[in-house]
Amino acid sequence: MTFIEQLHQASIAHASMLCVGLDPEPSQFPAHFHHQSSHIFDFCAQIVDATHDLVCAFKPQIAYFAAHRAEPQLEQLIAHIRQVAPAVPVILDAKRGDIGSTAEQYAIEAFERYGADAVTLSPFMGFDSVEPYVRRHGKGAFLLCRTSNPGGDDLQTQRLADVAGEPRLFEHIALLAQGPWNTNGQLGLVVGATYPQDIARVRELAPTLPLLIPGIGAQGATPFQPWGAGCGRKGSKSQAPSSSIHHAPFCTHPRIQRLPKPPDMQRWKPETPWLWPQKLFLNLAWLIDRICFFNHYFHKKVIQINRLMCVFELCDMVTILKK
Repeated sequence: MTFIEQLHQASIAHASMLCVGLDPEPSQFPAHFHHQSSHIFDFCAQIVDATHDLVCAFKPQIAYFAAHRAEPQLEQLIAHIRQVAPAVPVILDAKRGDIGSTAEQYAIEAFERYGADAVTLSPFMGFDSVEPYVRRHGKGAFLLCRTSNPGGDDLQTQRLADVAGEPRLFEHIALLAQGPWNTNGQLGLVVGATYPQDIARVRELAPTLPLLIPGIGAQGATPFQPWGAGCGRKGSKSQAPSSSIHHAPFCTHPRIQRLPKPPDMQRWKPETPWLWPQKLFLNLAWLIDRICFFNHYFHKKVIQINRLMCVFELCDMVTILKK
């Protein structure tokens, strides 16, 4: 099964497009872990155990492991994910971007050492830096396209005078990913939620690619901005919002609750351990996704309409409830 097929099936099975980011910072660990990096696996594994039936992907950030010489714990964590959530794909957030034999070694690291299903990449050095990853059948890669950070404007919005139509750099990347670079059919794009108008533009240029969308919450975007950017657009695929854990406080509560920070929403606590507001949010996302899907079906003269796999990363918008 390919990465995109895994992503699609996990999304359907869990009625979710939630990508849980695993970015462990020992200084934020609870007291009983003594803020020690030796407990990185324990911290992340309990998050996986609490969310595995609510997500369509897990996304460990390799730097948080490598900085603490905890790469063996990352291997252990991905093995744990395979055991408790075998149908949920793993996206290794590495943002690699080298060429030649070095890129080949990075691909071996991601897909063979760690056993990831997909990896994030920087396309700045061109197709040479992407080819070693897409050469592998069924493995996915998300290319940085229009990132959520303000500094992205320094390069990504600049126009390319030597390219026909003078597209902006991020538009050119989207076209390449949708077209000649997508040799194994498993490419996706990273597009920040802080620029909803650019999400819409990327969706026009790359209507069939999955999107990884960071920037909701701490960076200023709201969960519903990406909806307005792409959902219901004729000729595009439907979109659904979701969220991920990023620097989440830890506790022993068996489930999680998404808590958007002010001024977007007020903090709220579930009435039962089943977290009915969380389930309501996920079910609403699924319902809107289905409405958009059937809207396309009845208003486009096409035989087959594919469904968007769109993964959102809600930075700093998930808090583990304390008992």
